[in-house]
Amino acid sequence: MTLDIKNLGPLAVLAGVWEGDKGDDTAPSDDRGVEKNKFRERMVFEPISPVQNHEQMLYGLRYSTVATRVGEVDGFHEEVGYWLWHPSDKQVLRCFTIPRGIALIAGGTVEMDSTIWTLGAKRGSNCYGISSNLFLEAQFQIVQFDQTLTIHDSNCFSYEQNTQIKIAGQDSFFQHIDKNTLKRVSN
Repeated sequence: MTLDIKNLGPLAVLAGVWEGDKGDDTAPSDDRGVEKNKFRERMVFEPISPVQNHEQMLYGLRYSTVATRVGEVDGFHEEVGYWLWHPSDKQVLRCFTIPRGIALIAGGTVEMDSTIWTLGAKRGSNCYGISSNLFLEAQFQIVQFDQTLTIHDSNCFSYEQNTQIKIAGQDSFFQHIDKNTLKRVSN
């Protein structure tokens, strides 16, 4: 099969390199309180060859992201994974790992011409689920992940995501919120 960016459906607009310096992160602090970080981010989306799984055909982008706190040099967050489009089910999937020992598949129904995508994953789900290491499972149990991505135009998108975490010893879920607006820097 040949690589045709049109087959990426709603994902086609993301192919390229993006940067944003308006990132806002509300996360658990070292003392299990609240920490707020401003960050800049670089995302790279590269088209991959179509993936055929019996009668299922997926089209996708390999992606990586690095987030760095404003004023610092080293990144504090990284991800690698895939954004996939399954046209017959109108499903967008975000499959990624974080080097804290987290693997996640989030998904949702997205129309071809939609500019707002909502994806989700839940703990314990066999479809669109979350898996993490022993420490996180005991101390910072991820129970749900929700993301809304908004395409503003072919050169700008934003996202907001909420990772709900059950922190050991706390009664309510921690709402770990990340959001940013990114601009295309190259195709």
